[in-house]
Amino acid sequence: MSTAGLEPQDVVGPLIRPRRLRRTPALRRLVGETQVHASQLVLPMFVREGLSEPAPIPSMPGVVQHSRDSLRAAVAEAAALGLGGVMLFGIPLVKDATGSGAVDPAGILNLAINDVVAEVGESLTVMSDLCLDEFTDHGHCGLLSTDGQVDNDKTLAAYAEMALAHAEAGVDMVAPSGMMDGQVEVIRHALDAAEFSGVSILAYSAKYASAFYGPFRDAVNSTLEGDRSTYQQDPANAREGVREALLDVAQGADIVMVKPALAYLDVVRRVREAVDVPVAAYNISGEYAMVEAAAAHGWIDRDAAVLETLMSIRRAGADVILTYWAADAARLLAR
Repeated sequence: MSTAGLEPQDVVGPLIRPRRLRRTPALRRLVGETQVHASQLVLPMFVREGLSEPAPIPSMPGVVQHSRDSLRAAVAEAAALGLGGVMLFGIPLVKDATGSGAVDPAGILNLAINDVVAEVGESLTVMSDLCLDEFTDHGHCGLLSTDGQVDNDKTLAAYAEMALAHAEAGVDMVAPSGMMDGQVEVIRHALDAAEFSGVSILAYSAKYASAFYGPFRDAVNSTLEGDRSTYQQDPANAREGVREALLDVAQGADIVMVKPALAYLDVVRRVREAVDVPVAAYNISGEYAMVEAAAAHGWIDRDAAVLETLMSIRRAGADVILTYWAADAARLLAR
């Protein structure tokens, strides 16, 4: 049909005006296809042995390594804000080749789990990172063989022991993040055999060998030299991420996760379409640091960028988002 000589109202008829539903904030909220709620957000938190007060992390402005006391106060605030949970990472004073502090009942992470559970009870889901990298002097996620390679099966035994230590401390959910083959199955069997069948597993199913982890390694005082490419996934591979997620579901994972989030939104979507359990995504340290750095220079609107970032992860299909902005986002969403 030719539009020559027609007025605009003749070209765009009264029934074809999508902008009508964008006219007011209330209308936009009414027809919004995706929502972000505080209850879908999990706050990762670092607790460091020997601290008497929080220690700022320079590469992650606004994020700290907590003392045990400041951690208790922060998780109480997280519960009051209505967050879905917290993910705890422990940083010991002493590291060794086997990561023995990870299984020590008096180790910093196990004490922190106990502290947090005592503080918030069932008002917040208490999650723990189940990995050896924060506890080993070599910085790898598992035990090393004589040739310096990560030994998958010996590491699985260590993960099972670590899972039991976390369960004894009262954790609600363990999160194996080491990307060892068979880790979910071994952990599930260990928990069930010890009558901790109520402890859930959040599997880091599609965890990629990413350039965006740098600030996190500062946060946990990582001693890693080299990289983790032999066990974390190749950034080129999306189908592999789906395959890993399906394997974890078959082994008993209650939730599967994609990490990082922003550079892997396509993987989040593929995993969401492939599994029938909740899907989480980790909005990681490098993603956080980029926005904070740009905002500090006045180049972007920080609050708007935070909410848009989280919305994009939800829109891709994530049911749960781990993000260092969880508390800030809850405050923004409550306005």
